[in-house]
Amino acid sequence: MGETVFIKLRHRVQVKPNAAITVGDVAQVMATDSGMAKQLQTIPLYQIQPSDKNIVIIDVMKVVRAVLQADRSLDVQTVGPSQTIIEVVYEKRRFSTAYFLLIWLLLFVGSAMAIMNFHEDVSMQQVHQHLYEIITGKKVDKPLLLQIPYSLGLGIGMILFFNYVFRKRINEEPSPLEVEMFNYQQSIDQYVILHENKESMRKIDDD
Repeated sequence: MGETVFIKLRHRVQVKPNAAITVGDVAQVMATDSGMAKQLQTIPLYQIQPSDKNIVIIDVMKVVRAVLQADRSLDVQTVGPSQTIIEVVYEKRRFSTAYFLLIWLLLFVGSAMAIMNFHEDVSMQQVHQHLYEIITGKKVDKPLLLQIPYSLGLGIGMILFFNYVFRKRINEEPSPLEVEMFNYQQSIDQYVILHENKESMRKIDDD
């Protein structure tokens, strides 16, 4: 038995259209001989075709087969995931400033309406009036002493929730939204691996 080679597939990689995929693109290769490891990383695996659209699945067995075809004396050991999702990234369309402002205005108005409707449903103004009367003993229609700090706290709370001030992260902990987006992406990846692109997988295995 020859030298032992360890292969660990990456979970997801991004490539450009018509790219030539090699072992090093989809996997980490480790061997005692670093020169051999670099050589194995250059082994071609697949050529992106226009018919592949934007997702291609590379199975670990295809990587092992390509490595063994290069050197059958190697002892190939695999660790980590058994498939790699290759995302073909096409050139993004450029959106105009007017389109961006329109989307921003739509989201802003929608968020404001949602917050106002929530406050109306729970009678927030009456709650503030009642609290103000309990604290000060005076009854007023607009208890600004409570409403202004509440409004500021609402905005600060949203910033802390999303953990971002513009593009700057407040701390290293992920926000609940980021965690949900991560879980959603993991579910999408599992669906793609199990159900999508079956024809491409068959074509890759038959190469």
